[in-house]
Amino acid sequence: MWNEDRNKWMELEDLLLGGCNGSKIIVTTRNNSVATIMGTAPAYHLGDLFQEDCLSLFVKLAFKEGEEKHYPNLLEIGNDIVKKCKGVPLAVKTLARLLYPKVDEREWKSVRDNEIWHLKQNEGDILPALRLSYNQLPFQLKQCFAYCSLFPKDYEFKSCLLVQFWMAHGLLQSPDNENQDLEDIGELYIKELMSRSLFQDVYEDGFFAYIFKMHDLVHDLAISIAKGECSVVTKTSTLAAEVCHLSILESGQEVTTQLEKLSKVQTIIFQTGQSMSLLETCISRFKYLRVRFKYLRVLDLSDSSFEVLPNSIGSLKHLRYLNLTRNDRIKQLPDSICKLHSLQTLLLGGCSNLERLPKGIRDIISLRFLAVTTKHTYLLEKAVGYWDSLRFLAITECENLKCLFEGMEGRLTYLRTLVVSDCPSLTSLSLSIKHLTALKTLEILDCEELSLMEMEGEDNQDLKLSLQKLFIKGLPKLEVLPQWLQGSASTLQQLWIVGCENLKALPEWLPRLKSLHTLGILECPKLSSLPEGMEALTALRRLRITGCPDLIRKCREEDSHKIAHVPEIELDEDSGSSSSPSEEE
Repeated sequence: MWNEDRNKWMELEDLLLGGCNGSKIIVTTRNNSVATIMGTAPAYHLGDLFQEDCLSLFVKLAFKEGEEKHYPNLLEIGNDIVKKCKGVPLAVKTLARLLYPKVDEREWKSVRDNEIWHLKQNEGDILPALRLSYNQLPFQLKQCFAYCSLFPKDYEFKSCLLVQFWMAHGLLQSPDNENQDLEDIGELYIKELMSRSLFQDVYEDGFFAYIFKMHDLVHDLAISIAKGECSVVTKTSTLAAEVCHLSILESGQEVTTQLEKLSKVQTIIFQTGQSMSLLETCISRFKYLRVRFKYLRVLDLSDSSFEVLPNSIGSLKHLRYLNLTRNDRIKQLPDSICKLHSLQTLLLGGCSNLERLPKGIRDIISLRFLAVTTKHTYLLEKAVGYWDSLRFLAITECENLKCLFEGMEGRLTYLRTLVVSDCPSLTSLSLSIKHLTALKTLEILDCEELSLMEMEGEDNQDLKLSLQKLFIKGLPKLEVLPQWLQGSASTLQQLWIVGCENLKALPEWLPRLKSLHTLGILECPKLSSLPEGMEALTALRRLRITGCPDLIRKCREEDSHKIAHVPEIELDEDSGSSSSPSEEE
């Protein structure tokens, strides 16, 4: 907890008084004032971790299991490194992961003997171990990490959006493979920062790939590194002229005056709703300047409440990332937005009153990531033209949408992720699946009129797809899985079928999905058996079936031999006790 406002705590406390007798609430904080405000008992000051426990943690993370016995010299050096961490588990964990799986004594000694340990430490200073871990990062990763300081403490990052943010600033580089997609490079960056404990509380999500947070000490490190280039803006802020990236917490004349002094801004993130005048100031002030790299690339206006986006938005010729998520008042976008030929990311999800997309939106030729909510019955009418660059497309909460595309499937050959969610009137995707050869993830959720059968008339005999993850949820008209799924027989790794109440049987070709490692079947009560040959799914590592009473009974009795080879099996007739796939994954 960070809040020092006693009134806010008292408002929250009122909501917590209905617990059963004996209930306890544990509050953790690094701030004594917070402990005084919230505590009903004396604060417990957590001491340092004992040296032997620190060493045990270090060994577990720095070596493969049992490997430390073969490297007694490294173990001795590691013990010296652990002593320098002064009982702070985060420091131990960070350095252990920095050294894993290296076995060169010189690299271990360079960490132990680094001069950073000798710098004078004041209370509240960044831990040397964390700064040392940062210093070991490749240059491009240092930049990516520093940019994370723009987001508040305890912020829940979505990896796919963070990658787009980095991409907008040209931070993604691929020296080894020029043909590698920028999204793949960004995911490698994310995983590298995770492996070094700079990101934590990680879980996999089908929609966003990974969701995670930064430890508050790591966040402090990012702030200290980005100081001078990145700044969080309040009414009392004093901004240096060289600031390039802004996260605006407050609006008002004081903030507007500060912004008018700047000429190098590349990023503006509004953390709260903003006034129209402030938005106008931003757009008029930060349009393209002739000096290279001094133009706005990222504009985040999520959770805003203005009804009209200024026409001057079209003057931001180098804008690459525009976020209007969850603006439920905006009704239309200005045609000038179609002049943003460098725009790569456009986020319009949750814009529930958006009447339609501009006709010229097909001219945004660099678009790679699009999320949209609209009131219109069609997403785009007729041909789409130039969306050859699109990699991610999410269509959500479109109550009136009946058809997605017509005549555009040939233009989506590079699409990697397609999400269609909460579109109750949607009857057809109008997509020829044979053109989606790059599609890796497909999610179709809560579309009551969709059966997925409109593509069954095609010749799918020699279909070659590369689908890896398929999530189907809330399709009452789905009775059988579509035949075209067989086109991903060698690539499909995860298959989740949830809440399809009229799904009658699993296909006989299911055992041909030779790469399938996770199969989840939830709340499909008409299913009664698994197909023959399930033993052929040798890659299957996890099977979860809940809310399917007949199927579960069969799996426990006469069909048990079909799944005996699966290491992790969960059979639960009570669907209400189960978490959703996204929560677990």
